[in-house]
Amino acid sequence: MSDELPDRLSTDPRSPYYNAEVLQRDVGIRFKGVEKTNIEEYCVSEGWVRMAVGSARDRYGNPVTMKFSGPVEPYFKDQA
Repeated sequence: MSDELPDRLSTDPRSPYYNAEVLQRDVGIRFKGVEKTNIEEYCVSEGWVRMAVGSARDRYGNPVTMKFSGPVEPYFKDQA
């Protein structure tokens, strides 16, 4: 596997952007220069992240998320 992260990545296994190999390497995300731990999905080229909002869940048990725009910097924590 290469050391390059995909442009778009999701933690939801039902998403077409889910990649278990990449997620096993412990991906870190800096959003607007701040380290975030509640990111559910990101897209670097479009400049947005989808974050879990609090501990709220929808009726299917999935975290309630909101989409925020700004600079996204994904990286592998083992290389940092």
